[in-house]
Amino acid sequence: MYGLNDKPTIWVVDDDKSIRWVLDKALQKSRLPYRMFADGREVLDALDFWNNQPENKRQAGDYPALLLSDIRMPDVNGIELLREFKKLAPEVPVVMMTAHSDLENAVSTFQEGAAEYIAKPFDTEELVALIKRFVQPIKVPAMTNSADSTSTDADGFEQRYGLLGHSSAILQVLRTVGRLSATEVNVLLTGETGTGKELVARAIHATGVRANAPFIAISTAAIPAHMLESELFGHEKGAFTGAGNARMGRFEEAEGGTLFLDEIGDMPMELQARLLRVLSEGVFYRVGGSELVQANVRIIAATHQNLAQRVEQGLFRADLYHRLNVVGIHLPALRDRTEDIPQLMQHFLAQAAKDLRLLAPKTLSPAAMEVCQKAAWTGNVRQLDNVCRWLTVMTPTQLVNEADLPAEVRERPVEVNASFGQSGATGMTGVNTWQELLRIAVRQGLNDQVPAVMLKLQDQFEQVVIGEALKYTHNHRQKAAQLLGIGRNTITRKVRD
Repeated sequence: MYGLNDKPTIWVVDDDKSIRWVLDKALQKSRLPYRMFADGREVLDALDFWNNQPENKRQAGDYPALLLSDIRMPDVNGIELLREFKKLAPEVPVVMMTAHSDLENAVSTFQEGAAEYIAKPFDTEELVALIKRFVQPIKVPAMTNSADSTSTDADGFEQRYGLLGHSSAILQVLRTVGRLSATEVNVLLTGETGTGKELVARAIHATGVRANAPFIAISTAAIPAHMLESELFGHEKGAFTGAGNARMGRFEEAEGGTLFLDEIGDMPMELQARLLRVLSEGVFYRVGGSELVQANVRIIAATHQNLAQRVEQGLFRADLYHRLNVVGIHLPALRDRTEDIPQLMQHFLAQAAKDLRLLAPKTLSPAAMEVCQKAAWTGNVRQLDNVCRWLTVMTPTQLVNEADLPAEVRERPVEVNASFGQSGATGMTGVNTWQELLRIAVRQGLNDQVPAVMLKLQDQFEQVVIGEALKYTHNHRQKAAQLLGIGRNTITRKVRD
């Protein structure tokens, strides 16, 4: 027997009283019925009580239409609550929220059946809009059977891959990796050198359905073009000068698992055609071979280049691009997620201490951390990791002060004067105004033969402006849009991109 819940009730659980207060005010304003809980045990007890009520005493409004839950809670944590809640109410969507976003949490929430995963602090207007998307009149079961389920928790992925942070940029990456855990689709990773593309590729493999099969990585840019075909597909004995024995290629080594093709944008056009055939038909020939070899491999590709532009320039096959880009993930530069630097450094310093068998990791003074958050980090997360290892070895004291930081970190980037062209305004380096800095960037791009310099700089300009506006408004997109004179949807799209 089912009853119709015409007034969906939102269940909210968080051990933080201040968060409950904020959500209380937001849900009051939205006029959505809701019920507050201080811990996960209360939620499970309430749901169990409803299930054990006589049918004639059950009220549809007492049954949850959506559960909004924190992850880190005492007694019953959010992941445990999610698992048990889904046994009792599998049809009810669950939105998990956390101030400590990492890969383990993201993967676990989606594997356990969460509908969405959001970071604190959040925009209450956006959260209410999200709730309304999920909440609809639902059929309330008269009795819910508890079914056994097997946990597939990720185990310390953030420790292995360093995919940490609470910025909106990295949260989107974590959320996407979590959603990919139940699929085998091809993935294209984009981002600057050092942003962690191979780490993400390994995480996708390790959390996916092919986790027990091989993960094989190859950089197409690091292998000479005349050797790349043999490296990928293998060769038969005598196929070319020096081929004294037959050899398996990377595709055969990755059979049943994942093949990670790094710097795919540098692959020669003739090899792109061969790769496309493998992806479309699942077979290939070894170099010099006459027998078809089956290929059961998931492809994760990565590049620092704009493949869409290379397609337009005739440097990359459009059909291959679309085969690879089933799901695209953009890895943000470290300068676009500076709020994650303290957490990342804590992780890397702890890892370095462990590797060197030290009793305790180094810690940074507030002044040193401030310098780190303002540094350029042109090498992105890879550079940050290397600096943490350098500090672990070279700093004589346990506390790292500003003077202990290497010169590459202490040399702050050029500060752009915000006078918008006012004569006489100079930055600390003596470079006049932001326009002069732009001229320098244009000249550098032209000298380096960067494709579509104007489009690239325009995109970077928009990201900086929107990013600063969001910081100024504490991530309130509506206010940021009003201040910038653009639509809120534009900000949402740009942040997503």
